[in-house]
Amino acid sequence: MNISAEEIASVIDHTVLSPDSPGSAFEEACRFAVLHGCASVCVCPFAVKVCAAALAGARVRTCTVIGFPHGTSASDAKTAEAAIAIEHGADELDMVVNISKVIDRDWKYVERDIAGVTNTAHNAGRIIKVIFENCFLDNSMKIELCRICTALGCDYVKTSTGFGTGGARLDDIRLMKENVGPEVKIKAAGGLRTLKDVTAALEAGASRIGCSRTAAVLAEII
Repeated sequence: MNISAEEIASVIDHTVLSPDSPGSAFEEACRFAVLHGCASVCVCPFAVKVCAAALAGARVRTCTVIGFPHGTSASDAKTAEAAIAIEHGADELDMVVNISKVIDRDWKYVERDIAGVTNTAHNAGRIIKVIFENCFLDNSMKIELCRICTALGCDYVKTSTGFGTGGARLDDIRLMKENVGPEVKIKAAGGLRTLKDVTAALEAGASRIGCSRTAAVLAEII
């Protein structure tokens, strides 16, 4: 794939989600993302206010995570967390499905869980991305999640948190792309550390990339 640094940066959610990140890392991530024209900065919920202020007036959006990283929060807690994040200035929300309920194939619960956050996001004009954590799921589960997210009008489905036992796999990206509706996009995240990784994910069907090593990826082109 012949692609410029600017084009790569424009599809990256520059990510700072490590629990040991110092406070300075969030503001630095915002400066970096604005300099290079990233799609968003994805940060822990407590840092949303800081990042939204730092990104005010910039094209770069403020993204945060909901029910992260395990998806085990009660559904009402996820919905409340989404509302707080939006109040604090989040433009995009990446929520984790309840992995346990997916494995149990309790699809009614899973649908309600996703719907609560999706409706909260969309009622406020925000973007919702639903994280599957594919390393724990079989293909039939991934396909059913794609169906549910399409029916609910979710904006993106996402491969991984980056905190599971595996990250973005090309086969999973292709499977998700084949099983969502035409309006649902794919975000690949987890283990994408090089330009080759990122371009392969884009070629497989992703249109957004979650990456904490953005500087190293862009350095391969610049």
